[in-house]
Amino acid sequence: MPAQDRFPDDDALIDRLPPDFRIGAATSAYQIEGAAAEDGRTASIWDTFCRVPGAVDNGDTGDTACDHYHRMPEDVALMADLGLDTYRFSVSWPRVQPGGRGPANPAGLAFYDRLVDELLGRGITPWLTLYHWDLPQELQDAGGWPARDTAHRFADYAALVHDRLGDRVAHWTTLNEPFCSAVLGHVEGVHAPGGRSLADGVAAVHHLHLAHGLAALRLRADATRPLDLAVTHLLGTSAPATDTPTDREAARRADAFGFRFYLDPVLRGSYPDDLVADLGARGVTIPVRDGDLETIATPVDTLGVNYYRSMKTSGTGTDGATTDSLGRPVTRALPHGGLPVTGPGWEVMPHDLTDLLLRIARDYPGTPMVITENGAAYTDVPDADGHVDDQERTAYLSAHLAAVARARAAGADVRGYFAWSLLDNFEWAYGYAQRFGLVHVDYATQARTPKRSARWLRDTARRVRGDA
Repeated sequence: MPAQDRFPDDDALIDRLPPDFRIGAATSAYQIEGAAAEDGRTASIWDTFCRVPGAVDNGDTGDTACDHYHRMPEDVALMADLGLDTYRFSVSWPRVQPGGRGPANPAGLAFYDRLVDELLGRGITPWLTLYHWDLPQELQDAGGWPARDTAHRFADYAALVHDRLGDRVAHWTTLNEPFCSAVLGHVEGVHAPGGRSLADGVAAVHHLHLAHGLAALRLRADATRPLDLAVTHLLGTSAPATDTPTDREAARRADAFGFRFYLDPVLRGSYPDDLVADLGARGVTIPVRDGDLETIATPVDTLGVNYYRSMKTSGTGTDGATTDSLGRPVTRALPHGGLPVTGPGWEVMPHDLTDLLLRIARDYPGTPMVITENGAAYTDVPDADGHVDDQERTAYLSAHLAAVARARAAGADVRGYFAWSLLDNFEWAYGYAQRFGLVHVDYATQARTPKRSARWLRDTARRVRGDA
């Protein structure tokens, strides 16, 4: 990495993290579990989307993925060997509640029961995410996230999982990245269910927020022990491409739609006035009902921050116009340029992670944060023994963990860092073409081999805890 994107004192910054700072890794159910049609699991929207020609690279699916459903004890042992103190995983809604309605599926819950016990037995804290994009297909057929009823179905599902695992799991995240579920899935059409409607996407955002609030209320009411309640958002910065009024205004629109749309309702109990006006100019309203925002603003204990990159924003199209064919202002995301990139072409920008965390600390004071995802895909070439000397990923993780430490030193209350991902896995529309894992997975044999980055994270965690 160029010097401007790698703090020269990474190790010194990281060594200033407190011993109770969490260092772990994250996964999600559809990306690793496989066993897509076993033990009562029904189809999710991603099972359906993967069958759409051209939707996923190489026509890949999560049918088998990393076969974690059958190899879970081996994977937990691997986490223990890597010295991880926390494991963030998601529960598969269609595995636990087939069809998204009715009673729990005993076999599905039993898998997570065993997982939690296995983690605790190895001294690893379970960090449970209730929803990581695998909406039961039957609920999609009934309207999906643009339909208000889905929020209530989610609260019922959350209560089923908490009733079974709440005696042992203290950390509960309701949703992972509502932006991706709503915008990538309903506006841009590149994620399941593949819709292309701004109105549906905006309705989906609101109903995801409502689902979070309803579930948070249920979990707090049902809890018999203290719990740490969180929601996780994909966040970045939106700097203007130039200092022109056109680009500054475009950056404001991008910030309203991509940042404040997600944090303001949860942490302030309101939608931004400028966002409401921007949407209204496009004939779209947020379907808020009386009492919704109070429910959505049910207090959280932790804000999960997923960070991969940031973009510049231009108010000028590729043709030089500042409005599109319908007369609407242009808001166009651009790379910063001149920076190293990861496998998917994402720019490496650890300095923006520091800026992002300090902005959250400033604009939403008193909000504890955890980096619930951060990582990079590179072209990993195993040697004859299956080992991967992923120096680029190791440097990426080091620079970003140091960026977190720098934000902490400047006053941001960040309490943990979870690398994405524990294993190479099914990476949504990329299929298996992009490898983010700390651990290399040979998909033909399912052999797991820790990479250099995994060993770095192990040694770093031990050093921070004072074990080294």
